[in-house]
Amino acid sequence: MAVQRSLFRSAMPADAAALHDWHARPGAFLRLSPPWQRVTLEEAPRCLSVGTRAILRVHLGPFSRRWVAEHVEHVPGASFRDVQRSGPFRRFDHTHRFLPAPGGSLLEDQIDWEVPLAPLSSPAVGWVRASLQRAFAWRHRVTAFDLRCHLGSRPMNVVVSGSSGLVGSALVPFLTAGGHSVRRLVRDGGAASDIGWRPERREFDARPLDGVDAVVHLAGDSIADGRWNAAKKQRIRDSRVVGTQLLAHGLAGLAKKPKVLICASAIGFYGTRGDEWLDEQSSLGSGFLADVCREWEGAAQAAVDAGIRVVQLRFGVILSASGGALKKMLPPFQLGVGGRIGSGRQWMSFIALDDVLGAVAKALQAESLRGPVNVVAPAPVTNDEFTRTLGRVLGRPTLFPMPSFAARLVFGEMADELLLSSQRVLPKKLQAAGYAFGYPTLEAALRHLLGK
Repeated sequence: MAVQRSLFRSAMPADAAALHDWHARPGAFLRLSPPWQRVTLEEAPRCLSVGTRAILRVHLGPFSRRWVAEHVEHVPGASFRDVQRSGPFRRFDHTHRFLPAPGGSLLEDQIDWEVPLAPLSSPAVGWVRASLQRAFAWRHRVTAFDLRCHLGSRPMNVVVSGSSGLVGSALVPFLTAGGHSVRRLVRDGGAASDIGWRPERREFDARPLDGVDAVVHLAGDSIADGRWNAAKKQRIRDSRVVGTQLLAHGLAGLAKKPKVLICASAIGFYGTRGDEWLDEQSSLGSGFLADVCREWEGAAQAAVDAGIRVVQLRFGVILSASGGALKKMLPPFQLGVGGRIGSGRQWMSFIALDDVLGAVAKALQAESLRGPVNVVAPAPVTNDEFTRTLGRVLGRPTLFPMPSFAARLVFGEMADELLLSSQRVLPKKLQAAGYAFGYPTLEAALRHLLGK
């Protein structure tokens, strides 16, 4: 069977040198892994130098295969090439080119490939070609989005807590690929460059953070894992309030304080508000999550008093195929047994994970952003609209609703606070600061995240 060639070319909003540099930095490899592909990174390439390798574990159903790719050519600022040394293909030869173009550059990916066991595997050729098209369309969107987010930004030394969570695990490679230096604030173990703390014991030595430019604080016990009881609710509160107090007081005492502290919060601050439009000036709501958010945001006051610019990112429903609410929804919807929850009239203020990363980048750089900032897409939808849109994107019916009583029976108090609550939120401060959403509508977000 003849060797197949797949060629993908897209315009990029940065010059060829910047496009090359983005690919050469730590983090770019992880940013370019589509979330629907079951791939585990065993060893990331250290750089683009000839001889460096990436080692992956590719999972296909119950089977897995090790994939070793080696860089064999590198023309700084212009191109690099890697080839499969072992893996699922008979041949896989990938050339990345960065071509000058008016107003930016062109990214060109050329893959020469051959499936194994030809001619028995001939029927797989069409499937592989379509899979490459889907993956590289996604990769090029991510590359262009990241370059836009980092255009004109100055490199910063950033410390990130909660780096193993949904947002943190995506934020670290996003920042490093963008040219920032990142260290993680971790509870146990970690790499030599990591900074240790034990917020549950109120133990934190802030001195290693002296002189850093920014801290992004994302740590907190998941609110969606496990049924709520008194102990779980206490963990939700303490992991946010105590940790933030500890961090804020530590940073306030440093000789060289960070310029900005970015803290996670949530639109749960507003409680359930029906059809009311909400922005950062809207009042505090009622309920457990509203109380937690109030204390959570107030816990950073020591940093505010010390003159640090503090930004509290009130996250909406973060959409990602890798985790969070969307990942939990996908199995029933893919089976065609999904449906609206309760009446379906409750408002969902969502945001694609990529736009969460973009909002963090904007908060790091924009001096005008301080205090609460809503991190939601500008077009909230009802649960009924969300259900119908997800079904349409997946090509599945959505005929099996979950009544309110069933949601309460299964999830308890969490159902009223998360699944049945209504929050119609606008990102006024982000838009005023000039942030341009990559995925402002639900359908655009879902099609990107799911590669549809």
